[in-house]
Amino acid sequence: MVRARHIWVAAAALLAVAGASPGVAVAQPQRGLPEGMSAVADDGPLPPGWRLAGRGPAPQLVWRSDRPVPMGDARVEFRSGGRLLGVPRPGTDGRTFRLPLDGRRPSGLSGLEVWSGGRRLDARDSAGTASAARLPAPLPANGVDPGKPGSYRTRTGEYTLKSVRLPGFPKPVEMRAVVVAPVGASGKRPLALFLHGRHSVCYKGRDDTTGDWPCPAGTEPVPSHRGYLRDQRLLASQGYMTVSVAANGINGQDYAAEDGGAQARSSLVRLHLARWADWTEHPATAPAVVREAPRADLSRVLLVGHSRGGEGVNRAALDSITPPPADQDGYRGPVRWKVRGTVLIGPTVFGQNPVPDVPSVTILPGCDGDVSDLQGEVYVDGTRTVGNGTALHSAVYVIGANHNFFNSEWTPGQAAAPAEDDFSDDPGQRDPVCAKRAATRLTADQQHRAGSTYIAAAARLFLAGDDRVRPLLDGSGKRAPSADPARVLSHAVGARRGGGLLPDAGVSVTGGRLCDAVSPTAAEACLGQGAHGQSPHFAQWATDREAGRHAVALHWTRAGAPVRVTAAKPVSLSGSKALALRLFVPPNSRGTELDVSLTDASGRKAKIGRVHVDGLPGSERTASYWAREIRVPLTAATRAGLALGSVKSMELTPRSASGRAWLMDAWGWRPGTPAVRTDALPRVDVGRTTVDEGDTGVRTYRVPVQVTGTGGSGQVRVYVVDPATGRAKDRLVTVRPGGQGVDVPVQVKGNTRYGTDVSYDVLVKAVRGAVVGSYRGGITVHDDDPAPTMTVTPVAGKVTEGQTLKWRVSLSEAVDVDMSAFFGVVRATAPELSTKDVPARWLRDTAGASPDPARPLSEVDGLYLWAEIAPGHTSADITVPTVKDRVREQAESVRFGQIDPQTGKPRSGGLELSGSVLNAS
Repeated sequence: MVRARHIWVAAAALLAVAGASPGVAVAQPQRGLPEGMSAVADDGPLPPGWRLAGRGPAPQLVWRSDRPVPMGDARVEFRSGGRLLGVPRPGTDGRTFRLPLDGRRPSGLSGLEVWSGGRRLDARDSAGTASAARLPAPLPANGVDPGKPGSYRTRTGEYTLKSVRLPGFPKPVEMRAVVVAPVGASGKRPLALFLHGRHSVCYKGRDDTTGDWPCPAGTEPVPSHRGYLRDQRLLASQGYMTVSVAANGINGQDYAAEDGGAQARSSLVRLHLARWADWTEHPATAPAVVREAPRADLSRVLLVGHSRGGEGVNRAALDSITPPPADQDGYRGPVRWKVRGTVLIGPTVFGQNPVPDVPSVTILPGCDGDVSDLQGEVYVDGTRTVGNGTALHSAVYVIGANHNFFNSEWTPGQAAAPAEDDFSDDPGQRDPVCAKRAATRLTADQQHRAGSTYIAAAARLFLAGDDRVRPLLDGSGKRAPSADPARVLSHAVGARRGGGLLPDAGVSVTGGRLCDAVSPTAAEACLGQGAHGQSPHFAQWATDREAGRHAVALHWTRAGAPVRVTAAKPVSLSGSKALALRLFVPPNSRGTELDVSLTDASGRKAKIGRVHVDGLPGSERTASYWAREIRVPLTAATRAGLALGSVKSMELTPRSASGRAWLMDAWGWRPGTPAVRTDALPRVDVGRTTVDEGDTGVRTYRVPVQVTGTGGSGQVRVYVVDPATGRAKDRLVTVRPGGQGVDVPVQVKGNTRYGTDVSYDVLVKAVRGAVVGSYRGGITVHDDDPAPTMTVTPVAGKVTEGQTLKWRVSLSEAVDVDMSAFFGVVRATAPELSTKDVPARWLRDTAGASPDPARPLSEVDGLYLWAEIAPGHTSADITVPTVKDRVREQAESVRFGQIDPQTGKPRSGGLELSGSVLNAS
């Protein structure tokens, strides 16, 4: 890469993002406007593949991948200096992503990056630690295996209904589903509804896919909804009714949804459930496959969602308890069903607001190459202390599973449409854990069988109330033989867990460190230098920082140095059989041992046991810093006379010579599954309003926030993002149904200067006794002033060789945003200025070209000039230096024409720079 001192065209966008310092920006030429160019800005080199597109005050930051980026469930994000710039819109080519800058100016630009699901897309992953990964030993078999087929034969059929329109989606969405029902089952049967995730929408043949909706002529919809037929058949054989619904119409339009389409998917799910309620009441109106099957028992519904479908069914469960605002919802009828639980497979959780009082099982694929940060762990961690704690929230970690193979229509060799293994190795970089032939990697059939087994476990626990399958889900350390040879681990919160020592709840730590667990920099600091991979417990949210989420980090270099965790007030472990700790150690590590002691409020202390913890198989590309659940019986504490009703602190004392460990929480545990209590909680939804800037005066607008629901008060944390810096300020707010507890005023000052739209964003997260639906909104201020006129004046358009050509790009009036103009060299009137008539270094830095052989500048590929006029100013200069030679020659000319930065082609009727150079002798 040529380390030019100048900034290429994308720097116009970067300065707009970073906040350029005041003063007239003297434009400098730079090489390579089209894709694949690199650059150097004041704060270091910028990655290749970036450019600026669009005009004047509405530029777009564009990144183009050097290889296709499959349409997946994780969002593609642009970041700068570790902070989120925004979520770009994908192009139809599968490589190009565009982000409108919208006047945002985060400070401290330290480099652009592209991320998706916790993994960088614009940098090659390293292969991680080589041969260290080993499978853990198989767990003992559980007494009941939910993966065994039941006694019923099954019948399969489909239905297609009239398409529906959903708020914010310009095109109708299909109402289509595949049903698998038990044959000969008597009475009403519980219903399991499946919702697939975000995948390619349409296909043609074995190679071509698209994200367009409706499907273009000559293409077919990808049948993603048929990808769970094996899961459906297993459940139907056990007596459940099952339906899997299509969501291609949402996948093809959700790029513009602020919540990634979660509300739309919830509406779609509930529209289908409403039809099932109609058919239960009026069987003759049902499609044939439903009419000929047992009636569905809609008082027992399980929602199963894959990837963005997981976030969709989580929202559907919430919306079934507390309706969303009518203007955001595509379903407005009565709720005639009860969601008893959810299964979330490799889910997204952009809002990070899980439903606290509906039981859930979250399946985390250890080799997920799409939602690779395993952010779905938040469906467990994020429920702590929010609800009443009666619902079980389980995480099931499947070693060696990828994202796609839970759906057979996303699996190569099984799918009708093109499909791929989402965990793909870069050439020459075979991942030791997740490569196709790694000992720790599952085949597609093995993975799907494991998924079916644990979906069936959730159905049996949540719908049938069979507590015998709970040990598969709650961290009791049992396995289902039907899932063999998969190694499946679990941990949980809620249900019969009593008082907890939670790092989020104001504990103090001595001997270790209470560390933030949210932003990438905080997570890196908590995991420590030399960490290989990520932790699902540290999934980043939508802000640059998040208050209140912590972990306890232990790092020791000798045995016997205790770490004490002290609660802000004593907690009760009365009635508990064991202390359940969620601990993790570095991946691939073995033999970590810790003694566990408790101290009560009177100062009495008792050692209750020693724990042994091994790390999961992991590499730099996996999120394997995941907590194992370890239970220590409380028998020794009882014998020692410890007051379990008033435990003040816990000590963890390392017995291995050195090591690291992290504590997520510790709870009092006892067996059994309690009845779930769904409390009435206030619900918060944030909206967005667009207002005109106006010409004069200051107007105050308030971010639209609705607090609905019933019951008492609750607490949420409100984050207000500064549009100038991208940083958020937060405050804890008490909300009540029907109240106005969330008040965020925004002052808008009118003017008549041309600018850009500015967004004042607000985000909300539940803390205690409340739920959040639409978590993000704000005020968008639309600039309503006309654009200025741009002209070019030659300052030194005719010079003698050795002097500098100069042109001034001017605006008719000052504006509030950077205004840019781009020019490419074009053929001039002969004779032309040649590569020998400009300094060799300038030519090399500008176009990466050599002056040899001598040729007209119009034949130099990649020669561009650029001018940026800073806010508040009206002009900037463009220069081309020349050299004096001893050759007697005629006057030579040069010409640059304005180009469209989006296409790199000349702009019709655009501005022009022309000049001539006279012989000096």
